[in-house]
Amino acid sequence: MTRPAAQVSEFGPPGASTGARHIALRALAEHARCFPDLVPRPLPTDGLDPRDAALARAIHDSVIRRWLTLRALLSPRLTMPFDEMEPKLKAVLLAGASQLLLLDKVPPHAAVSESVEWAKRHVRAKAGGLVNAVLRRVNDSIVGRACPFEDRRDQILLADGRAIDLAAPFLPEDPIERLAIQASVPPGVIRRWIDTRGAADARRAAIHSLCLPPIILNTSFAAEPVASTRPHESPGNAVFTGTPAELSELLQRRTDVWAQDPASSSTIRSVAGSASPGLIVDLCAGRGTKTRQLAHSFPHARIVACDTDRARAMDLAEVFRGHDRVQVLPPRQVLPAIAGEADLVVLDVPCSNSGVFARRPEAKYRFSRDQTRRLGDIQRQLLADAVPMLSPQGMVLYATCSLEPEEDAAPLAWAAQWHGFATQHSELVWPQGTPGGDAAHYHDGSFFALLSRR
Repeated sequence: MTRPAAQVSEFGPPGASTGARHIALRALAEHARCFPDLVPRPLPTDGLDPRDAALARAIHDSVIRRWLTLRALLSPRLTMPFDEMEPKLKAVLLAGASQLLLLDKVPPHAAVSESVEWAKRHVRAKAGGLVNAVLRRVNDSIVGRACPFEDRRDQILLADGRAIDLAAPFLPEDPIERLAIQASVPPGVIRRWIDTRGAADARRAAIHSLCLPPIILNTSFAAEPVASTRPHESPGNAVFTGTPAELSELLQRRTDVWAQDPASSSTIRSVAGSASPGLIVDLCAGRGTKTRQLAHSFPHARIVACDTDRARAMDLAEVFRGHDRVQVLPPRQVLPAIAGEADLVVLDVPCSNSGVFARRPEAKYRFSRDQTRRLGDIQRQLLADAVPMLSPQGMVLYATCSLEPEEDAAPLAWAAQWHGFATQHSELVWPQGTPGGDAAHYHDGSFFALLSRR
């Protein structure tokens, strides 16, 4: 199958997209400067029309999701190591390759010509020739699109489950290295998963990271039917099928429905049927997803919520402004307000995000042993902070979106040794879903455990 002739982009004519590409490339150049320590930041797309804003996000997000794949494809076509190139040159090559390989609505001539012009203006004049030569070689290597994925060394798996066929193999023969480049997950992460869960689950998690996560709603407490949804296999959840504008209108209008992956909602559901807390403390509440679920699951409980991040804390306060049972406090005020009274402390602790690489693709690259050690210190400190908040029969609900034993089982063992906690129940939810698979079967990965005092 050969690549079809150039078509008009759904994002608009090439000349209109220059601003969109520039916004994406500026952000990618900063990422290239910091790689692998990528920090997610919203793209400044205000002022762009919706199609150009969508193009900017598509270019940026596709590069972040497939950084290692694109780097591996570009490297043989370069005269110097990719990692030794300056950040802006890395950015324009990655973005150009992503448009040619991953964004099939972008005409190849637009992807190449605008990348060349950007390189001339923002790198240096002679950089345009290098970018032109490399991207044309990439484009010439494509021999088939929308092909069945057969896990060959000359294929790139796409988010819709189909594949791009290339003229020659570029993936390594070693199965771990091949999976690492195909899924754009560092090989060390895959080896860890193989050691703890086996090769099949490691492959599932790696390939899951290529999914474009669907919007899943928690509908457990919906007072009336929710439009533009279809059932999810997890009871109490539904897949949203409407437009972004319809979703925004729905979430602004209704407080009985919210976006929440089943792996996240299962944490609170695990205790909703067996506990009747009078006072709940949500100590790492973020923007309030689990806080909202707690308020609906325990309609007679008083809830104190906080978060150490200033922006999230402000959003949290706004979400629950005027709520008769949820009180949002600064972290330093929580313990004096509820010492020895909490029947349930919820700790949705900071973690490596290895169970949600599909939603947080930048987290794949900064994963390391040092990171898990640093996070382990934070997780143990939060467990210790919960102790003086608990009533005599109080419990802790510990949760992560990590698949790593150092962040899941290890903090619990520490809590048992030093604070006398016993694990009543725990569950590791392995991520489920494949590129192009049915959204009704998709969920993230997570871990949760209910702890009580001995």
